[in-house]
Amino acid sequence: MAPLHFLMALAVPVIWGMGIVFAKAALDHFPPILLIAFRFAVTAGVLVWFVRPPWPLMGRIFLIALVSVTIQYSLTFTGLKYLDASVTVLVVQLEVPILILIGALFLSERPSPRTYAGIVMTFLGVVLIAGDPNLQGAYFPFFLLLTGVTTWAVGQAMVRKLGGGVGGFTLIAWVAVLGTPQLFFASWLLEVDQLRLIRDADWVVWGTVIYLGLAMTALGYGLWYRLLGRYPVHKVAPFLLLLPVTSVLGSVFVLGETLSLPVMIGGAVVIAGVAFIVLEKGADS
Repeated sequence: MAPLHFLMALAVPVIWGMGIVFAKAALDHFPPILLIAFRFAVTAGVLVWFVRPPWPLMGRIFLIALVSVTIQYSLTFTGLKYLDASVTVLVVQLEVPILILIGALFLSERPSPRTYAGIVMTFLGVVLIAGDPNLQGAYFPFFLLLTGVTTWAVGQAMVRKLGGGVGGFTLIAWVAVLGTPQLFFASWLLEVDQLRLIRDADWVVWGTVIYLGLAMTALGYGLWYRLLGRYPVHKVAPFLLLLPVTSVLGSVFVLGETLSLPVMIGGAVVIAGVAFIVLEKGADS
């Protein structure tokens, strides 16, 4: 891997990982769905001018936006609001094994025994995290987070079924365009006091919105898709193992969170399980 591409690969998990930390801070002001609505509004406003509308696929992209953006982020960020960012990012790693299981059940994919072993490890790690005494009384947000993770995996399976008929940037742009009004409508339906919160938001909150929309979504995915266009998945996917590390360190040093022993042990098992899955092809190459 060229040195510039190596730095790009390192930048992606840092950008995405810190996005979770900054979002957690912004949720002290904005309700979850409104925050995500502004995030994708920024993404849509930047990217839509550079891609053509894939008209024949718009109906399917609308459904992908509904599942993988509106429903998924509403669930995930509501869980994030009431849970530590460190716990959230570790549980979010379940996206990988759940997506593999959905692929096996509905897309005729055949995971190897090694992959199944990694899946068992990740679920065991989440069970250990759920045993954290600090989560007592927070099981409903934990459930929302798990539901959001599962919904994300369903959305990614829908993207796979879409095939190669639409490019990565085009898909991101039009998912953002179609998802933004969905999110604002969901916020109007489920949340309150939005106008006052918008008026009272300071530059830190709006800076977080811009970071989430430009850096985390547009730049992060732009770098990611460029790397995937040049290298095999097994060469770049291991860099994503740095994402939970970045978020956990950020939650400790930026947000002042503390890690309990069950979270540290469970988190280590989760990351090891995901590594067991992601590094399989690398080990065989």
